Amino acid sequence: MAYDSSNVFAKILRGEIPCVKVFEDDKTLAFMDVMPQAEGHVLVIPKEAAESVLELSPAGAAAMMATTQKIARAVKKSLDAPGIMLAMLNGAPAGQSVFHVHFHIIPRSAGVDMGLHARGMVDPRSLEPVAAKIRAAL
Repeated sequence: MAYDSSNVFAKILRGEIPCVKVFEDDKTLAFMDVMPQAEGHVLVIPKEAAESVLELSPAGAAAMMATTQKIARAVKKSLDAPGIMLAMLNGAPAGQSVFHVHFHIIPRSAGVDMGLHARGMVDPRSLEPVAAKIRAAL
């Protein structure tokens, strides 16, 4: 499938849709997931147009992984998370719902259930206090 530049993440990158930013550099963007599976759920996307990791350039993949690692450390530290789950879904059969390659960074604690993927949207304003904690840990 060809990359669809009308996907929600492409619109976020162009500034057409707002997001709660955690981090941005010239190659990547990290922002709070408005359908979080746990408090502190962050998405990391490359600025390169690629539907899945299979289409992403090696340089884009390296940049996305470096940002993912940086943000995962900040999420773990700022939320005192014992564990961090990294997830990447590639293709609809794998559960991908936005066709711009992305990592999910989800803090995990034993005994705390995780919400279902892409099931319920929260008020983006409620995400800012958590995003501020994560940014402070960078």
